[in-house]
Amino acid sequence: MSETTITKADLVEEVSQTTGMTRNDSEEAVETIFESIIGALQKGEKIEIRGFGSFRTRQRRARVGRNPKTGARVEVPPKRVPFFKPSRELREYVNGGGSGAEQPPAPPPATPPAPVAG
Repeated sequence: MSETTITKADLVEEVSQTTGMTRNDSEEAVETIFESIIGALQKGEKIEIRGFGSFRTRQRRARVGRNPKTGARVEVPPKRVPFFKPSRELREYVNGGGSGAEQPPAPPPATPPAPVAG
């Protein structure tokens, strides 16, 4: 199975073809979405896109690393890193599970209690 890479230019082209927008307008729309996500993450906000997933940052602790070339110890400062968690629907789509709109089966109807003879 060969792996292909979709670039931002590919996304712009897809938006342009799907919506009928000009290439410039499509590029502006894609760029605005990315800038909004980046800006929210910089502020420490969480972004949730229903049916797709959520973006947030995670804090990494400071640690001692090694320079692979010299083997010298290097202090690595704490930092925030972006993290993406896919939604259940996205995981199902990726694994060939269909529309993602599948619901669990409904519970059976409740049966009335049997009459008590008395």
